[in-house]
Amino acid sequence: MKREDIELREHAIFEVDAAFSDENDGRMSSSSRDYLRTEFQRDRDKIIHSKAFRRLSHKTQVFLAPEGDHFRTRLTHTLEVAQISRTIARALALNEDLVEAIALGHDLGHTPFGHTGEEALNDCLKVYETPECKLTFSHNEQSLRVVDTIENNGRGLNLTAEVRDGILCHTGAQTAETLEGRIVSLADRIAYVNHDIDDAIRAGILSEGQLPDSTHRILGEDHSARIETLVLNTVEYSARTGNIQMTPEVWDAMMELRTFLFENVYRSDVVLAEVRKAYHLVQDLFGYYLKHIDQVPEEYRVISEGNDVVAVRDYVAGMTDRFAKSVFTELFMPQNISL
Repeated sequence: MKREDIELREHAIFEVDAAFSDENDGRMSSSSRDYLRTEFQRDRDKIIHSKAFRRLSHKTQVFLAPEGDHFRTRLTHTLEVAQISRTIARALALNEDLVEAIALGHDLGHTPFGHTGEEALNDCLKVYETPECKLTFSHNEQSLRVVDTIENNGRGLNLTAEVRDGILCHTGAQTAETLEGRIVSLADRIAYVNHDIDDAIRAGILSEGQLPDSTHRILGEDHSARIETLVLNTVEYSARTGNIQMTPEVWDAMMELRTFLFENVYRSDVVLAEVRKAYHLVQDLFGYYLKHIDQVPEEYRVISEGNDVVAVRDYVAGMTDRFAKSVFTELFMPQNISL
């Protein structure tokens, strides 16, 4: 099936509010169309073949030093978000290729050691703020910088506006312009709330019986039942309202689980002990490379346009957990760090 055939099929089966491949808002620079693939399919493939996507397999989700092979990584989280997003998009007759591209790219800018690394880099950057230049770090903005600037030797991936918007707006106060982008934002929450519970149970931090009774009553008694409830509720309520959302009761139950995770997992002694080490590791690496800017790879220095802080930020943010630990050991320690 040729691209034109796929585009015609989209207009035949998608809802009128869907994002149609042949009506996309364009790319940052012009590009000839593909014979077989739509523009959103091309974006998906560009992301999958990027270096940043490959590095996700060695970046932390929650547990920084898991004992076992079945804990989530940033890559497996990304794949779960893509799967949930496609299920919702298919049921609502929206563009599955667009949600897949956004989902696969949404965390490309995540730091080593998950949100701990993000917090550490953000705190580093605040020191170098000026009235003219506000420096903060958020992984969604860094994900956009990865696809716009860092990848492909500084040329970026030249993605469509719809994919770029979905990546930027998957978290935070901004709402994606497309329904597909809003699906990924909600699927991201569905995925991490549920798989973080699953991983916490696997790590022995939680048991299923410790979860709030109200969430069991509203969402279901186990991992599979909760995801089924959240996805089905999203599909049914979104179809009625014309936007991507859950019923207030189900949304509140999911947010109750999220709060429970913060209180009992993310801030647990087991996690915090590793978090403190990871936080200082990232800060020490940032400080070292800022003093030794010549050791930052040239590609990062070139795209920073002479701003050493930006070059170090991009370099450290792109590291995997294992590379960051290896470099830290080489620079600061005679023996391997236990993390």
